[in-house]
This record gives sequence, C-alpha cells and structure tokens, in this order.
Amino acid sequence: MAVLPETVSADTANAADVATAASTPVPGVPIVRITALRKSYGTNEVLKGIDLDVMRGEVIALIGKSGSGKSTLLRCINGLEQFQDGSLRVADKPLLHDSAMAMRALRQQVGMIFQGFNLFPHLSVGRNVMLAPTLVKKRSDQDAAEQARVLLARVGLAEKFDAMPDQLSGGQQQRVAIARALAMEPQVLLCDEITSALDPELVGEVLRVVESLAEEGMTLLMVTHEMSFARKVADRVIFMHQGRVHEIGPPAEIFGAPRTPELRQFLKSLDE
Repeated sequence: MAVLPETVSADTANAADVATAASTPVPGVPIVRITALRKSYGTNEVLKGIDLDVMRGEVIALIGKSGSGKSTLLRCINGLEQFQDGSLRVADKPLLHDSAMAMRALRQQVGMIFQGFNLFPHLSVGRNVMLAPTLVKKRSDQDAAEQARVLLARVGLAEKFDAMPDQLSGGQQQRVAIARALAMEPQVLLCDEITSALDPELVGEVLRVVESLAEEGMTLLMVTHEMSFARKVADRVIFMHQGRVHEIGPPAEIFGAPRTPELRQFLKSLDE
C-alpha cells in the first residue's frame, strides 16, 4: 500500500487506491506479511512504509527504476538487511533480528538467488548444492548427494554434478545457484535480477527454470527488468517508486492500463 504525501496529483492518489485494493488480504494466511516496513541507510530512507501480503504459490514481480527499493525489500525479507520500523512475517513467524534462533529458522524458509552466481569456485557443482543441507540440516553426504542430483536434473544440469564452476557458462552457473537455493527446501524463493549478469542468449535458459518453478507452485518474489517474463508469469506486478509501492495489480493492468504518470514514464523508458 502506498504511503503518500498530503499534496499529490489525482493520478498519484489513484495509485494509493490501486495499491490498497490489491494489497487487501484474501482468505487464508499469507506466506509473507509485510506491515509498515521502513528501512533507512543513515538519513536516506529507502523503504517508506511497505505493506504487502503474499499468498502461498503466488508469483510477484517487482519492477521500477534503480534505487526505488526493490532489492532492499528482498534483502529485508530474508534478513540480510535490518529494518528500522514495521514488521515482517514469513510462514507466520516474525523476523526477529535480535534472535539468532529465529533468524536461522527464517533463512531455512526463504531462499535467495542473487545477480552474481556466488558459487564456491573450489567446490564441484554437486558439492556447491550439497553444502547447506549438510552443514545446516545435518544431512548425510549420501542423502545430500542424491538430493543434489535430483535438483541438478530439475534445472537441466544432471551431467554437471562433478564439473567445477569455471567450466560452466554464466547461465549454467545461475541454474546451479537456483538448485543450491532449492536444496534448503524453502517455502519462498527471492530472485534479485538473476539474469542481469548474463549475456542475452543465456537469459532464456534461466527464465525457463524459474517459469517451471512457478508452474509447480513455488512462491516467488522477483526483481526483474524482463517485462515480457513478468507479464507472462507473474500473478501480480508491483511498481516501486521512491521507496513505496506505487502501483500494484495483475500484469494486464500494470502494463496495459498504468494509472500514474510515474509508471507510464517508466514503461515508456523501456521502449526508448
């Protein structure tokens, strides 16, 4: 829900109505519930009161200009950033930065894939996927290896178990990163511009994997510049502007009937 200053244009006021309507909880308990979330870096307030409910199995695409708060919001959800005000719950458990136990529990519920692949270069592909389950969940090497092989097959890399990361293309490394995130069996998967570091010809192979996860019912929150993908896969699209949820709604509304000049200008800039 947008938090707006007192003096706004009629178009911008409409954005508040759109955000309010689309953020209204539907029956059932949200898998992610964000309430009045505020985050600052010093005097720079990056998130200015974010309200958002995400239902289990929902795919949310976050769009907007650089610096609008999209990536910071994802980093708050998985506990990488500490927010100053508001509340955040995942799987009906609160995010509590002062509780190490609560943070460990949260991070087992939330997986995150970054722009950079962040694979351990000295470990094989299989070992990269096995690492967290063996360290955090105390799985045996045999169980973790079996799971890793299944997940690598799921992302189309069954034959790469023993390969080293530097033997893979960027698209293959990002697919390994997806498998590694899935190895912790998260309830929510956060994707932060996961194709932005890839050559254009490699983007499709990664997005196909993400689309298959959406079809299987994974709850996804994605920061993306791939508007055709957001239009095709997302249940709702969130346009963030200056640290607020400025417009939110189904892809057909966001891309086909933008309500505010800010969103219209953003979409126009993508065509230039």
